Amino acid sequence: MFKRLVLPLVVIVGLAALYFWAAWKWSYSSGERAGWVQKLSKKGWVCKTWEGELALVSLPGSTAEKFYFTIHDDHVAQQITRHMGKRVALHYEEKVGLPTSCFGETRHFITGVTLSEEIPLGPGVVVQTPQAATAAASAAASAAAAGPPAAPVAPVAPAAPAASR
Repeated sequence: MFKRLVLPLVVIVGLAALYFWAAWKWSYSSGERAGWVQKLSKKGWVCKTWEGELALVSLPGSTAEKFYFTIHDDHVAQQITRHMGKRVALHYEEKVGLPTSCFGETRHFITGVTLSEEIPLGPGVVVQTPQAATAAASAAASAAAAGPPAAPVAPVAPAAPAASR
């Protein structure tokens, strides 16, 4: 009786645990997405995960595409919270085959975040973020405070006397 009921049940539970472990550790793909984090919240009845959305804008004036993501690490969620409203690049891993929403609502799990300093609009066209623009302005101000560069002064010819009538 033990061999017929309990042993197959233990084997099935062991195989299911092995499947979940393999699906969690293996990544289908990994990469980066850049944009502005619009929303970040901690959700879940039992398994709490950070869920968010990133607005991706390819060209100015175009409709923003949204990238939905999940975060398990609270430290990464705090970093993203600090950079909300700024352009960031999110590093992600895509996990396929996780059966329940207890792991997260999306397939894209964020592993890191990088603050983007410049916004490329096209080839050779870059808009600086306020931090980069402030740094450029302070460099220009310090150069102006040092004084104008010495330029050679050209001699001025005497003015011709005005003719009288």
